[in-house]
Amino acid sequence: MGISFLLKKAASTFLSTLRRLRVQDLSLLGFAIGIGVLAAGGALLFRTLIELFQGLFWLQGHSFMDQVANTPWWLIVSIPILGGLIAGPIITFLVPEARGPGVPEVIMAVSARQSVIRHRVTFLKALVTSLLLGTGASVGREGPIVQIGSSVGSSLAQVFNLNPQLRRLCLACGAAAGISATFNAPIAGSMFAMEIILMNVEVSYMSYIVIAAITGSVLSRIFWGDFPAFKVIPFAMESYWELSIYLLLGISAGLLSIVFVRFLFSIDGLFSRSPVPDWLTPALGGAVLGCLALVLPQVLGVGYETVNAALADNLTLKMAVILLAAKLVATAVCIGSGMSGGIFAPSLFLGAALGTAVGFGAEAVWPDFAGNPAFFALAGMGAVVSGTTLAPITAIVTIFELTLHYQVILPLMVACITATLVVRFLFGYSAYELKLLKRGVNLVRGHDVAILRNIQVKDVMRKDMETVAASSTLEEVMERVLKSSFPHFVVLDDQGALAGILSLRDLRRFLVRYDELKSTTTVQDMMSSSVVTLTAWDTMEKALQLFEEHRFSMVPVVGWDSKKVQGIMVKDDLLKAYDERVLRDRVLSIAKK
Repeated sequence: MGISFLLKKAASTFLSTLRRLRVQDLSLLGFAIGIGVLAAGGALLFRTLIELFQGLFWLQGHSFMDQVANTPWWLIVSIPILGGLIAGPIITFLVPEARGPGVPEVIMAVSARQSVIRHRVTFLKALVTSLLLGTGASVGREGPIVQIGSSVGSSLAQVFNLNPQLRRLCLACGAAAGISATFNAPIAGSMFAMEIILMNVEVSYMSYIVIAAITGSVLSRIFWGDFPAFKVIPFAMESYWELSIYLLLGISAGLLSIVFVRFLFSIDGLFSRSPVPDWLTPALGGAVLGCLALVLPQVLGVGYETVNAALADNLTLKMAVILLAAKLVATAVCIGSGMSGGIFAPSLFLGAALGTAVGFGAEAVWPDFAGNPAFFALAGMGAVVSGTTLAPITAIVTIFELTLHYQVILPLMVACITATLVVRFLFGYSAYELKLLKRGVNLVRGHDVAILRNIQVKDVMRKDMETVAASSTLEEVMERVLKSSFPHFVVLDDQGALAGILSLRDLRRFLVRYDELKSTTTVQDMMSSSVVTLTAWDTMEKALQLFEEHRFSMVPVVGWDSKKVQGIMVKDDLLKAYDERVLRDRVLSIAKK
């Protein structure tokens, strides 16, 4: 009777849990699709606004470059200034989050603001950035679209009062859908959200991010058709030795990325120190851009027409070098002066110009070289994106999806990974990380070091733990394991000092011969004696670095003598304490306002 009752109870509990999980899965699926639709709608509206402003400010033409060519010189100078004059006050007084690329603000929202983005950011960011792009600002539309999509996801999560973890997921879904709708590239959108926005993500949540990205891509294809964002000639690689040139391209792209990011923030510092008020600096940047555009109109806007020219092998060596320098200056001036816009599209432009130059250089050094400069332009696009964002997987997948040429994967991987390593070793930060660092925010895997640094291990560690003597036999340990909920045991020697750690993984290989070894094998024979430890006075910053470096889920906490065990530090407890501190700081900041 008792056994029957227990079985029925267990079955009832299992079924109720299953129903609860299905309801949650269906709810999250609905949120992912809804966010994908709304974020894609925001991206569509954003692109429509850009075209509207281009038609409003510039004369008629078949393309943006045609419109600029048909416009008098005095308007070419005046239109970017006018855009800055209109956008400057809006950014400064109404929506400071719109200043710059936008992606760092999203990363900041995830790491230190409980994934909360203000509702009005969605509308004003789209309006301001589309106005600036419509008037010729040398920025990208991808960063703002990420911020718009993320804001949509965050706003929807706030409306339904979701917990911080699900708000984080909704924000990532919005970012993925926005990128996917912009480039018609769902895989790239998903990778962007996971590699750049979240930095780390639970596997169970990946499917919802992908669903949101697919939804965004489907809507994009309905409105604009199913075609790649860039037109490229068929890619080919005659010999594997050509990979050495792509390696050189990756090194060059890494160095260019460092120069680009440093110059970007040097100009930003120059404008910050100038006596010109913040609301007027975008107009000043527009004046510099307008004067530069008189000579090189290609620096205006996102620059995809020039990128397509490079990919079609219609760009000369001289023009590639000139445009490389001019676009670098134009983008740095626009972003540094406080305009709203991304660095993704300028990175693609710089990469295409650099790749073209490297391709021509290879032809000059090796006359028999059969490679086309357009091939290197394609790989250069991914390499510079990888160097500026330090997200090589996103860069590789993006270029592949934008071109739909599988043959480019191997050269692209060589260039992108090389560029990332060069930036990591010589510089250490992406453009997004550096912007946050200049604001006093240092991130470790998506967490603000400043917050982690103010929490000590003693405030979070568990003092209740399972210990076992090093002299205990396998049989004695198995009795403890069956009664314990802990997956790890702290091993103590005869003096009560730390001797090692025994995990279920350590036990597994001995269980095959359990009957033979149960009385003769001791914990000392099975444990891991090489143990990483923390002290009670260490910070959470050090704890997180240890967890990330060694992939542990638990670390013993010892005294100054490194022998007496005072407790254990569990990774889940660290993340929970971090979230609670972030929430407390946010509540206090709201109360002060």
